[in-house]
Amino acid sequence: MIHDTSAMDSPVETRRRWPSWPVLAAAGAAAGILVVLLVWPMLRRWASADASIEESRLRMAPVVRGDLVFDVGVQGRVVAASRPTLFSPSTGIVSVRVHAGDEVAKNDVLAMVESPELRSKLAQETASLDALRSANARLELDTKQRDLANRQAVDLAQVRVEATARAVARAEELASQGLLSKSDLETSRDTHRVASLELEQAQKRVELDGEALAFELRDAGLRLRRQELLVQDARREVDELTIRAPFAGLVATLPVTDRDAVVRGQAVAGVVDLSNLEVEVNIPESYAARVAPGAKAEVTLDNTMRKGKVTSVTPEVRDGQVQGRVAFVDHQPPGLRQNQRLSTRLILANETNVLKVPRGPFVESGGGRWVYVVEDGVARRRDVEIGAVSVTEVEIVRGLREGEQVVLSDLSQLQGAQTVLLRR
Repeated sequence: MIHDTSAMDSPVETRRRWPSWPVLAAAGAAAGILVVLLVWPMLRRWASADASIEESRLRMAPVVRGDLVFDVGVQGRVVAASRPTLFSPSTGIVSVRVHAGDEVAKNDVLAMVESPELRSKLAQETASLDALRSANARLELDTKQRDLANRQAVDLAQVRVEATARAVARAEELASQGLLSKSDLETSRDTHRVASLELEQAQKRVELDGEALAFELRDAGLRLRRQELLVQDARREVDELTIRAPFAGLVATLPVTDRDAVVRGQAVAGVVDLSNLEVEVNIPESYAARVAPGAKAEVTLDNTMRKGKVTSVTPEVRDGQVQGRVAFVDHQPPGLRQNQRLSTRLILANETNVLKVPRGPFVESGGGRWVYVVEDGVARRRDVEIGAVSVTEVEIVRGLREGEQVVLSDLSQLQGAQTVLLRR
């Protein structure tokens, strides 16, 4: 009985068949074409690039549209808005009452200058004033006496006129009765006329003497007023020998020491007003024309931005810089110290709806005349025109479009190549 065919089976060796060479050639050609298609863009970039650089070494950013604040960053130094130097009003010996760094209140005595000449002058002028006052008082008494005598003479003349008038009336009555001669009547009338003339002269004398006495009193009053002014001026000079603080503040400098001999106009003490501090800034000459009093400013203090405004700009240029002053707008922040360094930002203009990119070293290294635009892994050099340059952003006037990617890094490392391949 046959169970299966295993006894009759035997292994047969088969030959492996390989594809024919046309098939292999076609496959190789397809693979080559695929490789060329994949590598061709890279090869083309390699071929067109003048140089290459690692992409990670460059900082890039897109061109965007928006508002741009045109500002300039400067370093500021805290100074007192009021810091007068007090001078000696006269030659003498100074007595210093304070030390440098002392806090003083308004009208506190800082120093005193001893000047015997000024004090002697005050005493002499005061004595002259007292003498003139006595002379004026004496003149007023004389005036009253002369006026009284003149009025008395008028009154007496008036009495004589009245008496002679009555005598004339009696003489006329007697003459009408034939009891008085005509010559006696004429004599009586002449006496009355003389008395009338004397009364008239006495009245005119009162008027003229009154004008003369008034003139003398006015002249004496003017001399007295002049002497009073001299005394006031001498007293002022003596009072100025005591040098006082013009306001509450701090004694900054003391160029003299106690008991020094000083001359008129010599510096004695410097005082600063700590309640009115400003920031002194040095503005680059290229920006000076755009900075004017009233311009907005921002002062950074303890990582806090404080609003300010430019109060003054000097017309003089020193070492390529112009000096300006910035005052705090709202209130003076506490804790400020004289000569403290502060970062200050001057806002010169505010441009709206402009093309802009972040500020980078490319502005200085490229001179703001050209940039590198990145496209498909290649940075191409392109001429541009920039406008306002702020602390953080740069306005693009011409040469770029919104959305394009530009290199912000130092362009000197690209060696001025027209195209640069960016390696990853």
